[in-house]
Amino acid sequence: MSDARSHELFINGKWRAGGSRATLPVINPATEKVFASVASATVSDLDEALASAEWSRKAWSSRPAKKRGEILVAAARILATKIEAAARDLSAEQGKTIAEATGEYTRAVETLEWNGRHAEELSAPIPMGPNRMIVPEPLGVVAAFTPWNYPAVLIARKLAPALAAGCPVILKGAEETPSVAIHIVKSLRQAGIPEGVVNLVFGVPVHISRHLLSSPIVKVLTFTGSTAVGKQLAALAAKNLQRCILELGGHSPVIVCKDADLTKAIPAISEYKFECAGQSCNAPSRILVARPLYGEFLSRMTEAVRKIKIGQPDDPATEMGPMANARRIEAMRCLTKDAFDRGARIETGGTRLDRPGFYWPPTILTGVPKDARVLHEEPFGPILTVAPFNTIEEAVEEANATDYGLAAYFFTDAADTQRKLTNSLSAGAVSVNYLKGVSADAPYGGVKQSGYGYEGGEQGVRSFQILKMVNGLSSFG
Repeated sequence: MSDARSHELFINGKWRAGGSRATLPVINPATEKVFASVASATVSDLDEALASAEWSRKAWSSRPAKKRGEILVAAARILATKIEAAARDLSAEQGKTIAEATGEYTRAVETLEWNGRHAEELSAPIPMGPNRMIVPEPLGVVAAFTPWNYPAVLIARKLAPALAAGCPVILKGAEETPSVAIHIVKSLRQAGIPEGVVNLVFGVPVHISRHLLSSPIVKVLTFTGSTAVGKQLAALAAKNLQRCILELGGHSPVIVCKDADLTKAIPAISEYKFECAGQSCNAPSRILVARPLYGEFLSRMTEAVRKIKIGQPDDPATEMGPMANARRIEAMRCLTKDAFDRGARIETGGTRLDRPGFYWPPTILTGVPKDARVLHEEPFGPILTVAPFNTIEEAVEEANATDYGLAAYFFTDAADTQRKLTNSLSAGAVSVNYLKGVSADAPYGGVKQSGYGYEGGEQGVRSFQILKMVNGLSSFG
């Protein structure tokens, strides 16, 4: 691991154990064995983190935005030198391949750097015409809650814009992947982040969220995770009217039109779907194929999926590692069984692999009835459903037939079809003829039950700002 097998909290500029000395186990999903521990914060630890963040707030918010940005850029460069070791730590904790972990850290570096380079311009007054301007000001202390599936990217997407805007952050890292938060916080500290501006806690999630959000010190909640937990946190935040940025669940459709190029569509879907063993809110989960292409698509997709090499995440030949924990394996079992019992066909996969580790193979289901759970609950794993459609209108209706609206994808070269699908699909992001992750400069957020607010780009920084309207000025500068 990075420095030790016992990971600590970071509060008021110091690394230390939790007040009660209690720890939580860190399990390697490829072996199912405990190989590290992480400190669990007490109420006293959380109170100290709150006090530390509040104490640092005025000095950090008044520091010139250019100087704040320089620290983020420096942290990005420091983190870039650690990627090889950090990626191995992440792979051991979460189960994704070394290549996937390396790519994720690269995106985290890009996010830190982008926000650092744009901190000054996004904190500058905005002219609104004669005698009017908007003055961006930091909102205050941020409580940031990050998950285990893409911890490096998501920590960076929360920390970087908040710090660029001038807000101190209390980061609740994922207990399953503690090394990631530690690598990033250490990089920030090495870059010169002042004491108290970033505090890192781990522990029992419900205890931490209740305590932090009950404090009037916290002005912003930013969370990525399930819709159910997001609603619980939003309810807690409502008591103090804390601003919420919530990126929640997804159940992304892919529409494969009759003119789609299958030589491009199939590898694009397969690669993006089974990255991180399908444990992504953005991952495609429901494939809708024009009926004339359905048979060929299903045959070729099934063949491609069966060729995916499953193995130890640190093996360079591995294309898909284990799932993160036993809970995800049980979820795959229940969703597959429910669909099968209702009449669905399992084209490939469908049963846990008989080996140590939380391994579930890529699974394709067809003939899935509309009342099956897998069509309505976020799979968050390596399960795909494939179904034919007759008309574009039918495909759109089926694509929009869930409570989620995070991402949607389609394949066609026809300009009129592209316009129609772009305008008709209910999702925060729509991708045409490709599936990729979100870049640092792009705002990203969901609709319906997939959350609200934006991360990334200019809008991501604005999420942590008050846009103060100033009227009647004779001049400004």
